[in-house]
Amino acid sequence: MQPSLRLPWSALQDFAAIAHAGQLARAAQLLGVDASTMGRRLRRLEAQLGQTLFEQTREGHALTEAGEALLAHVEAMQRAAERIAELPGGGGGTGLSGLLRVSVSEGFGSWFVAPLLAGFHARHPQLVIDLAATSGFLNPSRREADLAVLLARPRSGPVVSRKLSDYALRLYAAAGYAGPPVREVGDLSAHTLVGYVPDLLYAPELRYLDELDPALTATIRSSSINAQHRLIASGLGIGVLPRFIGDADPGLVPILPDRQILRSFWIVTHRDTRQLKRIRAFQTWLEEVVDQHRDRLLGG
Repeated sequence: MQPSLRLPWSALQDFAAIAHAGQLARAAQLLGVDASTMGRRLRRLEAQLGQTLFEQTREGHALTEAGEALLAHVEAMQRAAERIAELPGGGGGTGLSGLLRVSVSEGFGSWFVAPLLAGFHARHPQLVIDLAATSGFLNPSRREADLAVLLARPRSGPVVSRKLSDYALRLYAAAGYAGPPVREVGDLSAHTLVGYVPDLLYAPELRYLDELDPALTATIRSSSINAQHRLIASGLGIGVLPRFIGDADPGLVPILPDRQILRSFWIVTHRDTRQLKRIRAFQTWLEEVVDQHRDRLLGG
C-alpha cells in the first residue's frame, strides 16, 4: 500500500462487512445500504489498492491473501475507533453513545427483551440499539452483532460465552380447542400438531416434538415461533411454545403440563470488543432483568 494513498473509511467499513458476512448482498442488508453501491465501493477500493480482495465462490465472497491482510488492519482500526468513542467526551455526552447491535431469537426478542428494553434505553438515551429478533442469529465471531443470545454455546471462534438462563417449554392449545382428550404423549398423534419447518430449522435445539416422541410429526408448520403461537391460539392445533410465550397468553391452556422441555440461552460476545462499555452495559442489564423475571422463563 502506498504511504500517500488515502482510503475512505466508509469503503473500509463496507469491505469489513462483506468479509464478515461472506456475501455482498448480506453485508449490504446488515448495513442498510444498496448492494450495487457497496459493490461499486468495493471495486473502487480494489482499484485504488491494485489488489483483488475477494474471490467469488459458490458460497459467496472469500477473502484473498491480500484481503486477509487488509481485514486485520481494518479490524484494528475499528477497535481503536470504538475505544476512542468511549473516552470522556468522545461520545458527545456523558452517557453511552454509538451503535449497539443485539441478535436474539424471534420469540425471546419479541416476548421478553422488547417489552423491557425501555428501562435500558432510559439509562442510555443516546445509544442507537438494533434489536435483531429473527428466525436465525447474527454471528458475533464475524462482528455481525455486538452481542448475541444463542440457543447453544459456540464450540469455536473468537468469542466469549456464558450461560444466561435455562427456560422451559411445553405443549399448548387454545382454550376452546376441541379434540380427543390428551392423557399421554401417544394421544397427540390423533391431533393436528403445529411446529417448525424441518429443513428451515436454524438450530437443532428447536426439534421439540422429537424430544417428546420421535414418531410425532407437525402438519402445520412455520419457521416463525410467533406465527406458530398465532396458529395455536386460533384453535388450529397443539404445539410447543416457550413458557414465556404460552403462559403470557390467557387464551391458551397447557396440554400435558407436567411434560416440560428444558433449553438454555447463552450470551455470546466477540473477545476483542466484549469490554466496550456499551456491550458490558447491555450484558449487565440483560442479566439483571433475566434474574428479576426468571419465573417467566421457567414458569412460576
